[in-house]
Amino acid sequence: MIQKIDKTNANVTYTSQKNITQFLVIFGILASIFLVLYSDDKTIFPIFELYGYSSDNFTFSSWVNAGEGWMKDNYRWFTRAIAGVIKGWYYIVEDFLIDSPWLIIFLFLVLPSLRVAGLRLTLFVIFTLSFWGLTGLWNPAMQTLALMGISVFASVFFGVLIGLWCSQSDRVEATIRPFLDIMQVMPAFVYLIPAVFFFGVGGPPAIIASMIYAMPPIIRLTNLGIRQVSHETIETAESFGSSRFQMLTKIQIPLALPSIMMGINQTIMMALGLVVLAAFIGAQGLGYQVWKAIKQLDNGFSIEAGLCILFMAIMFDRFSAAFNNMNSSPLPKDQIKFHLLPQAWDIYSIPRLTEKFIDLIFTCVGRFLLGLLIERVLSLIDINLAKRVSKKLNTYVFFFSSLIILISVYICDIYILEIGEFPKDLRLSIRSPIDAGVDWLATNSSIMAFTKGVRIVIYFYLLNPLDYYFSHLPWWFLMAALMLISYAAVGVRFAIICGILLTFIGFCNIWQESMITLSSVIVSVIICFIIGVPLGIFAAYNKRFERFQAPILDAMQTLPAFCYLVPIIMVFGANKTSVILATVIYSIVPMIRLTILGLTQIPESYTEVSKSFGGTTFQTLIKIKYPMAIPNLVMGFNQTVMMAFAMQIVTPLIGGKGLGREVYQALAKSDTGKGLAAGMAICLLAIIIDRISMAVTKKQRDALGLSS
Repeated sequence: MIQKIDKTNANVTYTSQKNITQFLVIFGILASIFLVLYSDDKTIFPIFELYGYSSDNFTFSSWVNAGEGWMKDNYRWFTRAIAGVIKGWYYIVEDFLIDSPWLIIFLFLVLPSLRVAGLRLTLFVIFTLSFWGLTGLWNPAMQTLALMGISVFASVFFGVLIGLWCSQSDRVEATIRPFLDIMQVMPAFVYLIPAVFFFGVGGPPAIIASMIYAMPPIIRLTNLGIRQVSHETIETAESFGSSRFQMLTKIQIPLALPSIMMGINQTIMMALGLVVLAAFIGAQGLGYQVWKAIKQLDNGFSIEAGLCILFMAIMFDRFSAAFNNMNSSPLPKDQIKFHLLPQAWDIYSIPRLTEKFIDLIFTCVGRFLLGLLIERVLSLIDINLAKRVSKKLNTYVFFFSSLIILISVYICDIYILEIGEFPKDLRLSIRSPIDAGVDWLATNSSIMAFTKGVRIVIYFYLLNPLDYYFSHLPWWFLMAALMLISYAAVGVRFAIICGILLTFIGFCNIWQESMITLSSVIVSVIICFIIGVPLGIFAAYNKRFERFQAPILDAMQTLPAFCYLVPIIMVFGANKTSVILATVIYSIVPMIRLTILGLTQIPESYTEVSKSFGGTTFQTLIKIKYPMAIPNLVMGFNQTVMMAFAMQIVTPLIGGKGLGREVYQALAKSDTGKGLAAGMAICLLAIIIDRISMAVTKKQRDALGLSS
């Protein structure tokens, strides 16, 4: 009886709290609308005076620029010396990639793909490399590879060392963690401003900025992988007398390799994204070709260069993922490793015979042409040494066979037939069809009516009203509302932090620019929700549609943000609506994927119980699956918001305003202080929304009993 009374009181308390919350939300919305309607001018963050100190003296940009000037006078010689070393290595790698016979580079990328991932990726790599050459963009692709290769190598080298350091010391991890948080939410464009100032223009600043930007994932995942090694394993190693260094090198690092390889995958993709943006500081490559085509309104050329970047991103993403999974599931001893065909075809006789024939070819090349020859030569010196070398060659047949192929091609290029650069006679340009298609889109009355309708709906019914709302909403009301939401979702500590962060934005005199950015992000996220959730629901219920859209979503996730501007300009031109649409295309993927995940991970027993009570598919979705998938939807909202904020940096190229334009103008003027202030404002807004949404997700999981 007492338990029943307590349960009733709890339900009453929950209902009353819910009613109070709903009343406060409705009252706050109505009050804000009233304040906006009766506001004549845009909101200006006021100047405060306290104990003789005026907020007008808070000149953050000037302080940063003054500090930068001091560093210029005292340490620029050091940074330029570093830039000189990096430039030397960059030119060496770039000259090697460009001056080497194209077939050598071709084989350098194709043979590892053949060994690691099999036929599918190998064919895609061949297609990608052929596309670079056929479109006449082989040299720019090599320049991008040089930039990215050095950036990834440096990021992985220093990132793994820092990650190992963090894994061995909780104090070091706690010290470095906030810097990693800032590095991951700081827009990529912001890294280019100080890089130009300290390291000049061209390749060196691009490499330094890419290295710093791409380093957090490898640090985090190295630290995570080392710390996830079980205590039982560590205790066993200690019981056998292993030193700390032996335990790290012999046990922890090998067991953490999957996590480290995942970090390398993320580092590669982030480095490629910033290397493409480095065109704005004079770095050559595919990004520069896209930027040049956009400035010249050359739609066909911009699409060609953009596709080269897309294929490069997919190629490296798939290769690093395949390398990570290569040893995850060892094959049985009686099963051969497939080099060309998918491993799943092992159950069929013809694929097995084909692979045995291929394996026989590699074995013959490695064992008889190389192994037998070397064994005979070394046997004249030492028979035991000859047998050991022959055994090693037989163990790594594929590697040495590939080495023979590369050496043979190199000798052929020097002494027999000069291969040189990619043949200029082989060209397959798609520029003319694309230009013709764009002209047709620009003159077709139906398409023009559709695009005009989309622009009208987005601008007049979403963006313009929200812009007016935030620009005229009193600063104190918005600050109080966000602090109240932060208090309710996270706690009093974060509410105070939220107020401090918003005050920083106001003191930097970029309150209006922040409101423009906030309205653009909100409109983009609303459209992502309207489009992404139905697509996710349909894919969750239709496996064929899910398989159809999976490669499209993969391509959208791997393509750098800069490349989304090209198709939008072609169809909608350069305006505020294009900014929203480009942001939507870039940010919608997490919303779709997490909607699918949230609906498909619900146990099938829930659906069966619903059907047993006569529930329809729609009722099961609305009443059972959708409420249980809310934590995943909120997580999708979180990721969409973060990507939408990140996209604001590149949207000024097609007419975007707000904080992104402030950063872009700061880069053009080498104004590090202004660019850093605007970049930090984007970070701070993203952090506030991120923490609130993550707290809401946790509460939803706790309410559903899903928390671990």
